[in-house]
Amino acid sequence: MKRAYIGLGSNLDDPRQQVIDALTELGDIPQSRVAARSSLYRSDPVGPPGQPDYINAVAALETELEPEQLLDALQAIEQTHQRVRKIHWGPRTLDLDILLFDDRTISTERLTVPHAWMLERNFVLWPLAEIDPELLLPDGSALSEHLVHCPLGTLERISL
Repeated sequence: MKRAYIGLGSNLDDPRQQVIDALTELGDIPQSRVAARSSLYRSDPVGPPGQPDYINAVAALETELEPEQLLDALQAIEQTHQRVRKIHWGPRTLDLDILLFDDRTISTERLTVPHAWMLERNFVLWPLAEIDPELLLPDGSALSEHLVHCPLGTLERISL
């Protein structure tokens, strides 16, 4: 089994419930199981102004799938939540991103792992640290080293 870390986010159509439902649906992915999941976090939107706040979480998934197979499964879940890709970093019902996949570095037309902006996003790093505080990234750096450069700011941990 390989370990993948999945970032979840929503800011439309009852975002809290969208993320809670998606955390459950991750467990339905074939040849996979949810090993851990973070609390929910409220975060300020990134991207175009005027968006509602986001609800975010991170899950650790143990899987036998290959990265692009997992990506297909995540995009299928997004589609069940009526995900529409209109505006880059725009509002969405559900966003599921592969943040890390074992210790692999992946760069294909469809997938970049580690996720391109994860080290700049407090709504990714802090939930990730909640479920795996000793995590080492593929480049050998410790997750804890990156937390210092990405403060909590207005990120707010909320109950699941």
